[in-house]
Amino acid sequence: MGTDKRERQKTNRQLKLEEMAREARKRKTKRRALQIGIGIPALILLVFGAVRLFGDDSSDTVAPGATTVTTVAVDASSTTVAGATTVPGSVVPCPAADGSSAKMTSFPAAPQTCIDPSKTYTIEVDTTLGSYTAELYPAKAPLAVNSFVFLARYHYFDGTPCHRIITGFVIQCGDPTGSGTGGPGYSFADELPAAGEYKLGSIAMANSGANTNGSQFFVISGDQGIALPPSYSLFGQVTEGLDVVAALDAVGSSGGTPTTPITINKVTVTESAGAASDTSTTVASTDQSTDDTTDDTTETTDESTDTTDDTETTSKATTTTAASAKTTTTLATTGS
Repeated sequence: MGTDKRERQKTNRQLKLEEMAREARKRKTKRRALQIGIGIPALILLVFGAVRLFGDDSSDTVAPGATTVTTVAVDASSTTVAGATTVPGSVVPCPAADGSSAKMTSFPAAPQTCIDPSKTYTIEVDTTLGSYTAELYPAKAPLAVNSFVFLARYHYFDGTPCHRIITGFVIQCGDPTGSGTGGPGYSFADELPAAGEYKLGSIAMANSGANTNGSQFFVISGDQGIALPPSYSLFGQVTEGLDVVAALDAVGSSGGTPTTPITINKVTVTESAGAASDTSTTVASTDQSTDDTTDDTTETTDESTDTTDDTETTSKATTTTAASAKTTTTLATTGS
């Protein structure tokens, strides 16, 4: 009897020990799961922190000492003259007045003021058919004169073609590409004359609309050009070499393509003390003298011709008038 009791007690103790062992294993399993559950997020946080600290970051953070680059939109119609703004650091310095600056054909922004409006500026334009001299109008058209002098002193015009010459109309130059669409990389505002100011030998800016002046310019070479509306900035007048202007005009065509290629070999700028004088009166007098001489010659010729010749002359005049109207419209729609 006593033996049975001891056996039962022993069995119970063994069962209790086994149950305690199972409980211990369960608690150990739970602790391990808890450790794993906590460890994974910690590991993720650790890796993320390492990436943020040492990895490749695509944000705008810049290493100490590095240069930041900011893109700034520039208004194409702006100019540094008369208070316009430009991209900081992008303004090209004024070229040397002695012509020693290296040639440049493209500019990031309109030039700063490089001329003195109180001084006189003249240019000599050496072309394939000879040279002509012109006086510029810095007081009337400071933007245009400043740009032209700036470009000329950087030798922008040297070796460039006069791509468009329409006989009796204009001689258009200033596009290095020769396509009629080239320019210096900037534009500036209009400085328009009063109606009736264009004359033979006037120099004005070509454009493709309001305030789109760049580098292309034209010399008025005939009556059709004189009759243009005042939509083009007038900035100079040929004072010597109108015979060269006439020779250039003679190689033009109705379509504008010169019959002989014309090149500007070099443009030389001369700056001198004293404000520019208005040469319009002198030019007008010269034109009047030319007109008087032409009229006298015409009258003498008419006296020696018969009625048939008069009829032919009238027919030619009518044809020229029609051509003039067509050509004038073409210039107004041609861009610089």
